[in-house]
Amino acid sequence: MTQEKKNYALPIAIMFALFFMISFVTGLQNPMGVIVKNQFEGITNFMSQLGNAANFIAYAFMGIPAGYLLQKIGYKKTALAAVTVGFVGVGITFISGQVASFAVYLIGAFVSGFSMCMLNTVVNPMLNTLGGEGKKGNQLLQFGGSINSIGATIVPVLVGYLMGDVAKATIDKANPALFLAMGIFVLAFIVLAAVKIPEPHMGEPNVKKGKEPHSPLSFRHFVLGTVAIFLYVGIEVGIPNFANLYMTTDLAIDATTAGTIVGTYWFLMLIGRLLGGTFGDKFSSKTMLTFVALLGMCFILLTILLPKGITVDMPVFKSDISFGLTEVPIGIMFLVLCGLCTSVMWGGIFNLAVEGLGKYTAVGAGIFMVMVCGGGILPLIQGLAADSWGYIASYWVIFLALVYMLYYALIGCKNVNHDIPVE
Repeated sequence: MTQEKKNYALPIAIMFALFFMISFVTGLQNPMGVIVKNQFEGITNFMSQLGNAANFIAYAFMGIPAGYLLQKIGYKKTALAAVTVGFVGVGITFISGQVASFAVYLIGAFVSGFSMCMLNTVVNPMLNTLGGEGKKGNQLLQFGGSINSIGATIVPVLVGYLMGDVAKATIDKANPALFLAMGIFVLAFIVLAAVKIPEPHMGEPNVKKGKEPHSPLSFRHFVLGTVAIFLYVGIEVGIPNFANLYMTTDLAIDATTAGTIVGTYWFLMLIGRLLGGTFGDKFSSKTMLTFVALLGMCFILLTILLPKGITVDMPVFKSDISFGLTEVPIGIMFLVLCGLCTSVMWGGIFNLAVEGLGKYTAVGAGIFMVMVCGGGILPLIQGLAADSWGYIASYWVIFLALVYMLYYALIGCKNVNHDIPVE
């Protein structure tokens, strides 16, 4: 048994690297939105979020097919396909910088989104399997989630540093970050191709069953939960994206400093996930979601209502992997603190939404992956609001989404469909 675990050490490390890549490639769309807004004339706040939208909307197209691929060809081949698609997507983004094309940039973001959806479908069950499921599998997943947060923390800091003067920033300034991503994809492909991955579900007989009279969508609390997860991903992405645009555009904060501030938001998400894991056995998902939704609403209200003339010295995560003080409007500090709130929302919503689903849980998880597209759609709505009323006023979109989170935690999560058999 010990030898078997040693044999899986390398693929486990690659899965960790892929967890990092999911957040790194997805997070690229945040600073890239700032770059394209300054590089291409006539790009509005709405249009600056199209790359992010393309990345997330790809989930709506690929979520169910990715699950089908996993079932038909297994973990290893699906992961290899995902890594290949990811390399191509980031490569197209690199080409967009060479030809200075906004349209090519959007294509790259969309193709990258396909890869991120496929990787998300693979890495969670694969890590769980490599850990032998049970407590060890769960432990590996928690480590993977933390590494995911590290990638999200690094990317805005790194690209902000590479960007330099925002007014002169172009897509090709981010080339070192793109080369890093492509290099990791190549390494992951080579290692995955060379090692043996357990495929516990391959080769099982395909027993046809009669059509189920119900589905996860038969449960009210699950349907309301899919809306919550749609809005949650939009909240998580929209808060730092528009904080970055606000700082570099209205406040004339240089891109490097803005990147460190946004990176601190993602760092606080890492801290929040660690705290959530520590106290998860003491507080219910309903209690945790209620608390962070209320706290997030307070932070957003303070951001909207407090004048930007009030400034504070806020500790931020620096590009040299240290902390330092940066003077910012107090509203920016409250936006960064929202990272503590968004950190535990996914797990809380997922747990509440699938509670009582029984045999419908696996299908429900696939539907959840499709709803990740909210991370692209809600920021587009916020972009329209920013174009019409300004960056700070656009956070009313986030506030209303948090109101729904609170409703779901208090009322919507209740299972009212106990009459549906789930065994």
